[in-house]
Amino acid sequence: MSLPHAILTALLEKPSSGLELTRRFDRSIGYFWSATHQQIYRELGKLQAQGHIRALPSEAPTRGQKKSYEVLPAGRDELARWTSSPQDPKPWRDALFVRLRAAAVVGTTGLEDDLRRHLVLHRRQLAEYEEIEKRDFGPGRDTAQDRLQHLILRAGIDLETFWTQWLANALEEFERLPGDTGGRAERSGSE
Repeated sequence: MSLPHAILTALLEKPSSGLELTRRFDRSIGYFWSATHQQIYRELGKLQAQGHIRALPSEAPTRGQKKSYEVLPAGRDELARWTSSPQDPKPWRDALFVRLRAAAVVGTTGLEDDLRRHLVLHRRQLAEYEEIEKRDFGPGRDTAQDRLQHLILRAGIDLETFWTQWLANALEEFERLPGDTGGRAERSGSE
């Protein structure tokens, strides 16, 4: 996934200014691809220079007026090319797993509290996704666009369900760990 392609997608859905794109990223695309205001504006400039988008003409040109952008045929072609190109899955990288691996040798101090914090955050995100599903994907939402957007949302729901279950299991495992979990290196030094 790349930011330019996310921006092209958003602009094809609705021509927008950079500020409107930032807000839309915060409310939808940002759930699976985040970008700062500066990154979006930088990419808008690049996309315009490549001939993929253009600024819509304004009714009364004034200095500092926000520009709205639309996708040009070359941008649509690029998005279609990218969409149809095969891509290999990316390796899943999460620092939490490295921290758990490190805890096996240096001890678990502080990690259990952070696992609890992660669980709260994932439960909150799951509830938010489920609320979006109830609000936005009820009966009558059966266009191809609706179905594909719902599919993306279901992926988010399934991932958050995984995380909440996995974290709950991890916390149960922490309860079963022997007294002082100072780690293997510490234990092997006392044998």
